[in-house]
Amino acid sequence: MIERKTAKLIRKIKKGNQQAFKQLYDLYADYSLRTAYAITNNTSDAADIVQETFIKVYRNIDSYDIEKPFKPWFYRILVNESNRFLKKKSKEAISIESEQLLDFLNQQVEEPIDNRDVTSALKQLDEKHRTALILKYLNGFTEKEIAEIFELNVNTVKSRLYQGRQRLKRMLGGVKDE
Repeated sequence: MIERKTAKLIRKIKKGNQQAFKQLYDLYADYSLRTAYAITNNTSDAADIVQETFIKVYRNIDSYDIEKPFKPWFYRILVNESNRFLKKKSKEAISIESEQLLDFLNQQVEEPIDNRDVTSALKQLDEKHRTALILKYLNGFTEKEIAEIFELNVNTVKSRLYQGRQRLKRMLGGVKDE
């Protein structure tokens, strides 16, 4: 299990083991790069965000509670760093590759939609709805995990996901009559 392996690595990192940090990086780099890219739509920016995220993880690893899951803690740092980066750059861009979200939206709208339409619509969503949708549909996080990342109530996350999906459906051609 990845959490067990992660916990072992973190114990080693806390003792100063540099190789363990490299292994932790190897475990999470691809997923974090995809998430940062989905938020920024820029490979170079995503790489910078991931690098800053891992620097913050390294600097703050001693404050991490080994009894709690690592993934939500890590993604909270990643999302915060992404948001900080976007605010610094003062632009919003996004790309999504999630077939699950496309499938859901295609079932709900009159006309078939494609990835470019979803990307354009996501750009128009506010940050809280867009990020929740990315974490759910691109990264496969549960509502509970997203709530932990944002330090929110699960019902708040469910509401953001619902509202985000509804806004996307309206932007992408309306809802089918049922």
